Amino acid sequence: MAEAVPGVFKDLASVPEVEVADAAELDARLRAADAPFVVRGLVKDWPLVEAGRRSSRDARAYLLRHHRDTAFTVAIGEPGGDGRLFYDAAMAMNFRTLRAKLPDIFGRIDAIEGKAGAPPVYLASIDMHQFFKGLYEANHVDLGDRTCLASIWIGTRTRIAAHNDLPNNLACVGVGRRRFTLFPREQFRNLHLGPIDNTPAGRAISMVDFHAPDAQLHPRFPDALAHAQVAELEAGDALYIPALWWHHVEGLADFNVLVNYWWRETPRWMGSPQDALNHALLAIRDLPADQKQHWRDLFDYYVFDNGDDVTAHIPDAGRSILAPLTPESADRIRAFLLRNLSQ
Repeated sequence: MAEAVPGVFKDLASVPEVEVADAAELDARLRAADAPFVVRGLVKDWPLVEAGRRSSRDARAYLLRHHRDTAFTVAIGEPGGDGRLFYDAAMAMNFRTLRAKLPDIFGRIDAIEGKAGAPPVYLASIDMHQFFKGLYEANHVDLGDRTCLASIWIGTRTRIAAHNDLPNNLACVGVGRRRFTLFPREQFRNLHLGPIDNTPAGRAISMVDFHAPDAQLHPRFPDALAHAQVAELEAGDALYIPALWWHHVEGLADFNVLVNYWWRETPRWMGSPQDALNHALLAIRDLPADQKQHWRDLFDYYVFDNGDDVTAHIPDAGRSILAPLTPESADRIRAFLLRNLSQ
């Protein structure tokens, strides 16, 4: 049974649900989708899901049978909280990051599971191939010709602030329950984002506490909620999150496992837009206003509009990096940037 939906979540629109008969239909829906959707029971036959239905200890025993004997990175939060992994009052992280073997981590979870006020324990974005043997092969979704990063997320009750990711994402609940609250890309202003560089996991996060929003500190958050969608997923369910959609994620059970697949629609040799934004902060943001406007015009000309007038007057052989990118021209840009940034 799902628990009562508190606060801001109870009045939100639900993420649409679809049915898929096979891998081909899932592939077609993913290619056509420009918004999130839920597939109930997509991975209900996974051995991991079956183990978790027996008990959380059976799920952990199943994972231990497949784990590699190596150190895992684990986040340990503060006791007495509600599982929110976030900043402290000084804008440092409110959790410690440790390295430990998986049996020791699970032993800690065994000792605290179900106890009120226990510190959250969270293993985030663990590469399934690198840290487990045979787990991916026994528990995976056929995503056709996509080149995916398959990750597993394991933890107790947790709350992860709204953030977005560069790739597309298919998130599959293996054990426990998850609540996802999703926002379209353009809602970033209304989510009151924190720092770009000082982040819990590499992406800027919303500073809003979704369980206790502060109307004075975050006055635009109600506008974001007007565009939000929520999905509560049981073990076996899956959620598609398009690239750059914002998502707030909660583990609702005492023990939760998620498997997700990330993939990009663009070649791997392309650069990261986040790196470009970071460099623009360094090089452009604090220029005089008239110069900033000039660079805005140049970005529109070369990057966002990128019309035929950019290169029509240049011979084909002389267009260099203004021509459509290739792996070779991307490498030239990367090398040029590295030389200049190292000076």
